Amino acid sequence: MPRRSPDPKTPRGAEVRLWRQWMYRSYHRSAGVNFFLSRRVRPAGIALLLVLIMASVLGIGQQKNPVYELFSLCVAMGLIGLPWAICRRATLEAVREIPRHGTAGEVMRYTVRVRNYGRRRVRSATLVETPPDPRPGMAEFFNTREPGEHERNWLDRTLGYYRWQWMLSRRRLFEGGNAGGLLHLDPGAGGEWRMELTPTRRGVIRLDDLRVLLPDPFGLFQRARKVPAPAATLTVLPKRYPLPPFELPGSARLQMGGESVSNVMGNSGEFVGLRDYRPGDPLRQIHWKSWARTGRPIVKELEDVYYPRYGLVLDTFPAAGDEAVFEDAVSLAASFAATIDTRESLLDLMFIKDQAHLVTAGRGLARAEKLLEVLAAVEAGPVADFQTLAELVLRHREEMTSCLVVLAGWDDQRAGFLRSLRRGGIVCAPIIVGNGPAPAGVPGAWVESGQLARDLRRLPRHLGRAIGST
Repeated sequence: MPRRSPDPKTPRGAEVRLWRQWMYRSYHRSAGVNFFLSRRVRPAGIALLLVLIMASVLGIGQQKNPVYELFSLCVAMGLIGLPWAICRRATLEAVREIPRHGTAGEVMRYTVRVRNYGRRRVRSATLVETPPDPRPGMAEFFNTREPGEHERNWLDRTLGYYRWQWMLSRRRLFEGGNAGGLLHLDPGAGGEWRMELTPTRRGVIRLDDLRVLLPDPFGLFQRARKVPAPAATLTVLPKRYPLPPFELPGSARLQMGGESVSNVMGNSGEFVGLRDYRPGDPLRQIHWKSWARTGRPIVKELEDVYYPRYGLVLDTFPAAGDEAVFEDAVSLAASFAATIDTRESLLDLMFIKDQAHLVTAGRGLARAEKLLEVLAAVEAGPVADFQTLAELVLRHREEMTSCLVVLAGWDDQRAGFLRSLRRGGIVCAPIIVGNGPAPAGVPGAWVESGQLARDLRRLPRHLGRAIGST
């Protein structure tokens, strides 16, 4: 059984609460100090400090002139470099020109236009984009567990240092953010610099902390000044994987309202004749010459439009500790959303996020990028609600050709969810993401978490044939 937290009203509970507050504040402040120093002390400055310490130790009780000369040289360089870096100034303004989308794990390049409004020339400076603060809140720190934390010893679990480091790395939104080249700007001059960063996770990144780094002549220390620049927002799409050729089960169906949907792109049905106007007929189908000749409204009759409409159902109810499985499930859904040809079909993305959501892309409607944007912001639900998800899917069963179901794990609830869809007459192709090898009796295709690129290459061409008994 899980260990219960002590009651905060008892003396022991109060001691535990104070200990946790002190530990969290220590980690929080030390991380802030480390970031401050790492931004302003360059690697050469760290090396100088180490040499200074070694010279101080070796010089104790010794009368060797080379040691004292080395010590004096280090002190002199530090006394010159540190004030020099502190006194450097730069009055700059910048504007970011970023693309609309980025992709998790892929390098994104964008341009920053910088102008020097100061009276001094800026030389040997560097632009850098600072990511948002990755430090977690106190409640998140104590309520989250690092993967495999139960295997650590008692001291590591109590102090939570490795959990803190893991959360810092997990919450960091991007790596890099450096400009390609040094800034050399005369007063009143401007220029463009290319920036590169690699988003580490999907979601929305707000870029609002652009810094210019001004080093001293020795390259030991540097000043980090914020550059005024309008904030920019970048939508990071989920990571996507190449898929082998595949076919979804089912065939094209007559779509209710399909002609009006198709009319957004132009009438696609073949002309079969003329008939009298009926309430609800679109005005663009009126045959004006026949109306003028007969004196009553006549419309063109077109054949019914048939095209497939697929459902893409995403399980947003991962088990506790299966955050990596959920992220892989989102990437899997994004891979299918980007691969399915929506020029000649419709694709309905269905999931639960506080309430039932359905987003449609395809023929005459939104493009597939809309689905990727929605998947970039989808979050895991705290409580599994497969009944509401099943009701959402069954509500549109008459319109759907077949349904691709992406599950984040496998248990009795998910098995019952698939059974309810099958009893409702929906043709399903389940793809299950889980840890380790596939359990016995799992229907559909099994994809191991962390091995998506490998397992997706093994998908059968006819996904409907992967359905087993549930």
